Amino acid sequence: MLRKLFKLLLTVVVAILVAAAIGATLPRPFWREANSGTVDRRIVVLSNPIHTDIAIAVDADVRDRFDFLRDGGLALDDPNLRYIIFGWGGRSFYTETPTWAELKAMPVLRSFGLDRSVMHVSLGGDIPLDHPDVTAIGVDEAGYRRLLDFIRASFAERAGKPMSLDGAGDAFFEAEGYFNALLGCNSWTAAGLRDAGLASGWWTPLPWLLRVSLRLHNGSDRFGAEPAGSAP
Repeated sequence: MLRKLFKLLLTVVVAILVAAAIGATLPRPFWREANSGTVDRRIVVLSNPIHTDIAIAVDADVRDRFDFLRDGGLALDDPNLRYIIFGWGGRSFYTETPTWAELKAMPVLRSFGLDRSVMHVSLGGDIPLDHPDVTAIGVDEAGYRRLLDFIRASFAERAGKPMSLDGAGDAFFEAEGYFNALLGCNSWTAAGLRDAGLASGWWTPLPWLLRVSLRLHNGSDRFGAEPAGSAP
């Protein structure tokens, strides 16, 4: 009995590893339209062991486009503000786990089913781009604009306005779609980066898989590159 259980467990582990390897090495999309080749803007991806966020450098256009974030108590006029950080995830896990020390079983279990999704937004100052958990990627202006559209469209609306969640203890908003751990926050990040004209792995459920696939399927000159002109 124990031998059968061990073989079953081993089979599951091997299947997951094979799926992860294929998911990272198989490019998505297979074919994509050629971009301008210029690095006009820099996108920053932040990661921890299980989650990724997209950080967008703040300028007047970004403030105007996401002005509704003030409804969540975010100080968009803070002179020290450098980035707005966006993440998509499961409502239960996100809102009930403010710190790792407060991790509970129920939100984790819900993440493997279908949970309502939320957008989590925070503000940041200067980000050390050489930190191992930070990936800075250059894109052209058109790709950058498409990414902003993707992020904006991820916020669910009522009467034409995004809905801030009261009492969540942070800047959370209702989001489009449902969350599942196998197609979760890192899949959302990957989809946004593909809209920006980058390629990712076909399935990247963990941050390190996403990072590996980005470097595998995009030119090395795009990583850490300084944007052209005065773009941040």
